[in-house]
Amino acid sequence: MADRPPLSGTTHAIPQPAGSTRTRPPAGAPGSPPAGDQGEGRRAGRRSLRRRERLAAAAFLLPAAAYMVLFFGYPVVKNFLMSFQKYSTSTFYTGEAPWVGLGNYRSVVHSSVFSKAMLNTALFTVGSIVGQFVIGLSLALFFRRRFPLSGVLRSLLLLPWLIPLIVSGAVWRWILDKDNGALNRFLAGVHLAPGHPGWLVTTSLALVAVILVNIWLGIPFNATILYGGLQDIPEELYEAASLDGATGWKAFRYVTWPLLRPVVSVVLVLGVVYTIKVLDIILGLTNGGPAHATETIATQSYHLSFQQFDFGQGAALGNILIAISLLFSVVYLRANRRAVDE
Repeated sequence: MADRPPLSGTTHAIPQPAGSTRTRPPAGAPGSPPAGDQGEGRRAGRRSLRRRERLAAAAFLLPAAAYMVLFFGYPVVKNFLMSFQKYSTSTFYTGEAPWVGLGNYRSVVHSSVFSKAMLNTALFTVGSIVGQFVIGLSLALFFRRRFPLSGVLRSLLLLPWLIPLIVSGAVWRWILDKDNGALNRFLAGVHLAPGHPGWLVTTSLALVAVILVNIWLGIPFNATILYGGLQDIPEELYEAASLDGATGWKAFRYVTWPLLRPVVSVVLVLGVVYTIKVLDIILGLTNGGPAHATETIATQSYHLSFQQFDFGQGAALGNILIAISLLFSVVYLRANRRAVDE
C-alpha cells in the first residue's frame, strides 16, 4: 500500500534513512520548540554569521591599514609638523624643536631660489609630459598595426623601465658628457656640432637635456597605457567609418580620439603627478646645477633637508610640493570617475 502524504497541520515528514521512522513534529505541536523561539534562533544564527564575516574582513584589512598608517600616514603627519618647527641635526640630540609657525614657509618662499625652482618645475613638467605623450601616442598607434616582430619591438619599449634610475642617470651622463660623450662625438662626426656643446654644464642647455632624458624614461608608461586603450576600440567602428569615407586622419579624429579621450585624461594627470616630484634622475645628471639651472621644488627640498640639514624648511617645501600633487590627484580622481561613467 502506498504511503499517504501527511495531512496539513498534523506532521511534516522529514527525509530519513531507510528503515528510520523518526519525524519532526510541526511547530506548535506538543514536544516541539515554540515558533517564536525558532525565529529567534535563525536571527541569532544570521547575526553570528554576519559578525564572523565582519571579523574576517577586518582581519584582511588590518595589515593594509597598518601599512598605510605606518609608512604613509606617519611620515606625512611628521613632515607636516616639522614644517612648523626649527628642526635641525641638534634636535636629534636635544629633542628640542622650537615652534616657528609659518616662519619656514616664509623663508623658502622668499628665498632667491624659490621662483627659479618653481619655473623650472613647471617647464620640466610641461616639457616632459608633452614629449612623453606625443611620442607615446605615436608609438601606440604604430604598434596597433600588425606586422612581424611587433611584439618583440613592443617589449623593447619597456627597457627604460627595467633599468634602475641610478644606472640610467650614469649612462646618460656619459652620453651627454661635453668632452667624451657619445652624443657630441656623433654630432662632431656628422659636422652638426663640432664645438662640443656642454649639455649638462651649460645653463641654457642643462634643463633641456634633463627634460629629454625624462621623456625617454616616460615613453614606456604612455605607450603602454595608450596602446591598451586602443585595443578596446572595436574594429567594426573603423570599418563603418571607412564606409562613410573617414579613413586616416579622419578616422583618428572621429573614432580614435573620442573613444581614447578617457584614457588620455588619466595618462596625462598621472604623468603630471609623477613628473612634478621627479628627483633621482635630476640629481644623477646635474644635481640641480649648473647655477640652479635645473633646480626644481623637489631637488631644492632635498638640498635643504639633506645637505643644509634644515629639515624644517625642507619639510615646508615638501608640503608645497605635496599640495600641488594633491591638486592634480583630485583632478585624476574626477577624470577616472568620468572615464568609468563613460
